[in-house]
Formats: sequence, C-alpha cells, structure tokens
Amino acid sequence: MAAEEEGRCAGYQHGPPWVFRGSALYQLHLVKASTARAFVPRELRLVEAFGYTLGGMFLARYHDSPAGEFDELVVIAGIVWNPPTSRAWAARVLVNRAEACRHGRKEVGLPSHVATFSKTEAAALGNKPLVKPNSFLSILGIGSTITKQGNGREIEISETKGPSTKHLCNISLPLTGSHKHHNWMGPAIRMSLPSFSGQTEDHPDLLEYSCQVECRVRPVKPARIWSPKTTEPQETDGKISTSGSNVLADSDAQNQSISVLLSRPIFALEFSSLRMHVDAPKIVVPHCKKKIRYSST
Repeated sequence: MAAEEEGRCAGYQHGPPWVFRGSALYQLHLVKASTARAFVPRELRLVEAFGYTLGGMFLARYHDSPAGEFDELVVIAGIVWNPPTSRAWAARVLVNRAEACRHGRKEVGLPSHVATFSKTEAAALGNKPLVKPNSFLSILGIGSTITKQGNGREIEISETKGPSTKHLCNISLPLTGSHKHHNWMGPAIRMSLPSFSGQTEDHPDLLEYSCQVECRVRPVKPARIWSPKTTEPQETDGKISTSGSNVLADSDAQNQSISVLLSRPIFALEFSSLRMHVDAPKIVVPHCKKKIRYSST
C-alpha cells in the first residue's frame, strides 16, 4: 500500500518548489466571523472587523502541474493573525486528482478532498472563441464566446468519498462584455499569496507557506454560487456548535465550507497565463505558545 501511495505522488518528487501553470478565478467574500472561526485553530487570532473577515475562493484549472491537468477549488475561511504576520486559512480544498489530494494532505497540511467538476452549458455556444485559450474563462467555455442567449456555463462540484458522492455547490460564471473587453487580458503582475495550514491529522504542527504568482490579471464579475438546498445565492448565519473545540466533524466542515462560499462577494479577479510556484511549508510556533515558552524561561 505504501508503494502505491508513493507512486501516486511521484510527480511531486521534483519539487519543491512545485510549479503550476494554468488560469484561475480569485474571488474575495465578506465571511461572517462566526463561520470562519469554526475552521481556525483557537491559538490563532481571526482578523475581523464588525463581525466579518475576508475569505472567498480560488478556483483554478491547471494544464500543467506535478499531478498533470486538474481542477482545484480552495475555500478560504478568512485571514488569521499570528504575529508578526497574517495569512489566509483554507477551510476546504477540492481537487479532481487523487495525486493532488494526497499531496495537499501529506505535504502541505491542507484539508484536501477529491471531487468532481462537471461543466454544463446553460445554452449552446456556437461561436468561435474571442480570447486566447489560456484564459481561465475561455478554458471553462465562459466569457470566450458571444451568443444570442448571453448565458454562461455552470460548474457543478460534488465531493467523492469511496463509492458515495455528495453534491456540494454550483458555480456560474457569466459571459463578460464586448469584443474589446475580451481581448484585454490585464497587466502582468507578480504577487505572493501567503497561507497558514496544518493542525490536521497528517500535520499536527502549524505550517506556513507561500504561493508566488506570475500572471495577467483583470477584474471580472463575481461568480454566482448556490448550494443544493438553495435556488439562488444567499448568505447563511454561519452559526455552529463546536462543543468547546474548533475541530469540526467532516460533515460539519463540509457544510460550513458551503456557508463560506455562500457569503457575500466583494470582487473577483481573473488570473490568466498563470505560473505559480509553491514553496515547501515550514513549521511555525503559534504566538500564544511563544509567550508561554518565554514566561517559563
């Protein structure tokens, strides 16, 4: 069994840093602090104001990676503070490659799960693409064509566990505006997306890592997201009973991650011509434990 697991992650043996190429949609939401806190370890402070933190999602399509082609949805619970830095905290990571799932869990300490990403068209798209094929919306068949109906394509995401499958949510990315707008890919930028991870069964320690991103970026209309229990996007209250612990049962974590996705979007950015370097995570000591250590010496 160990040899089989080793083979599944063979593509990642050439890193770190691990390099991913493709396109993505980075969407920021106002997430209720009560929802985000359910995912954040108690020794870390949630960065919040007026009862909200900054979370959202990172929806990516990689055409080249250590695991080959795959789709990824990172549900971002919020921003946490561990002096002297603040970083994002992932509530749940969904990928459609078992190798990528295993790498996220074993190497990066992420709450990764295998899922299916089913893309369905709301209307027939018969015209030719108006943008380069490396555009995220073009890859998904969204924003790359203009039709009389003006409809986009929906992505249905279902989490798989053994033989069972649970429909989690639908994401709809509408068509964007004019021919001129399609041809504008935005400026080329370099940026860092720092994150905390760990405190999982595979990685009990707190970890930190950074994604170094090079891409073309442009603002786009936020995606519409809804869950199987709703017909339209809506924000939930995010209330949860944790019985004195922030460690959620998997079913609770799954439901709460949907609450994050259903929170209020602020803005969205399309990353095209994406090249992302992911550094190996490093173990860090929570600030509260540093205080205890200093006071005892």
